[in-house]
Amino acid sequence: MTMRRLRGLIVGIAVLLLATGAWAVTDKTSIAGKCMTCHKEKTPALYQQWLGSQHAAHDVTCLDCHKANRGEPDAYMHEGALIATLVTPKDCGRCHEREAKEVGQSYHATAGKILDSKDAYLAHVAGGDPVAVQGCEQCHGTKVKIDPKAPNKLSKKSWPNSGIGRINPDGSLGSCTTCHTRHAFSKAQARQPEACSKCHLGPDHPQKEVYEESKHGNAYYTHKDEMNLDAPKWVAGISYNAAPTCATCHMSATKKQKVTHDVGQRIAWTLRPPVSKYKPNHAQRRANMKDVCKSCHEKRFIEGHFHQFDATVRLYNEKFAKPAGELMAMIKKKGLMKHKAAFSNKIEWIYWELWHHEGRRARHGAAMMGPDYTWWHGMYEVAQHFYFEFLPEAEEYGDPEVNAWIEKLLSENPMHNWLDRPTDELKKEIRSGKMQKTYEKLYQGD
Repeated sequence: MTMRRLRGLIVGIAVLLLATGAWAVTDKTSIAGKCMTCHKEKTPALYQQWLGSQHAAHDVTCLDCHKANRGEPDAYMHEGALIATLVTPKDCGRCHEREAKEVGQSYHATAGKILDSKDAYLAHVAGGDPVAVQGCEQCHGTKVKIDPKAPNKLSKKSWPNSGIGRINPDGSLGSCTTCHTRHAFSKAQARQPEACSKCHLGPDHPQKEVYEESKHGNAYYTHKDEMNLDAPKWVAGISYNAAPTCATCHMSATKKQKVTHDVGQRIAWTLRPPVSKYKPNHAQRRANMKDVCKSCHEKRFIEGHFHQFDATVRLYNEKFAKPAGELMAMIKKKGLMKHKAAFSNKIEWIYWELWHHEGRRARHGAAMMGPDYTWWHGMYEVAQHFYFEFLPEAEEYGDPEVNAWIEKLLSENPMHNWLDRPTDELKKEIRSGKMQKTYEKLYQGD
């Protein structure tokens, strides 16, 4: 072959490579290799996490996740590649389209709305901005901003953040790495209760603690080695049978349901607000959850649990939540509180903890079969603070209408008229079943 013909062949191959994009792939491969070579030296643990991941096994490299397009607010040149530090659900959705869509329509994705909530307000005024950033926003998510002094770089005030409802610069909501910790992105890790317990714990939503005291949690920690957590498909009753985890009940596959990243698809009640309400399409949501239960329990057991749980939620609503809310509305309407700002009056703090802490504990305890949280950490404290802190604080205003309302509640409402009656008389009613009939309607449903 003459030199002229060889040059022509090389040019022809080059044109073909450019036309087909193969040249770009070669260049990408070179850059990806450079990423791995450098990070293997500078951040060896990060590299090892990736190396042992399914991403590495399927040739998904640093550049596949971190690549950016020109014009993106957080895109910058790094060692010859245009990248973004933040990998968002939109980025993950290039490969995991269904999962990204489900996350985007879930309650997790809207968790960043806390930035405009009473919770965040309280953290800012009673605490201060640093605690709101390090506390609330680390679970719920923050609005990730660009540093004005370092264009295209993330602001140190909003990064790092892996809050579940993070508001990303590309407009997407959420953070996949909240559950699938980078850079291993392990399914096994996300299937364990510890993946959820960074956020779902503490005085106002102690799902971690409730789970650990329940028979479910006891079985899991006793038989963790039998859970087959690394299985490609993880179906309750087929892939494992020792115990359920958070993922089992709220996300993972059953014989009839596919795995879902919309964590609300199996939750019938919303237990977060002062008064619990059924979610839209609650009957289907409850059916979805019962389907999970059927992997281990028979029908009568399942029906009995939800019968008891629903009654406890209604008890909280009717006996404490609705009367407390009505009384607070009356006090606010009459302008009785001394200070103007929200949470600047003692009764506001009592009321807040009544529903936001104690009331939630009772409801979550009942939902997850945690008896100690249902009663001692829950309804016991609701009752104690309702009768001996909340109502007395309201009476301190000395308003005739308020005091008359309280007197009527305690004397005429059969759920509250026990305080001034003889103990022996009340015990007799308990033994005879008469007192239980007061609450019978709570078991009847809507």
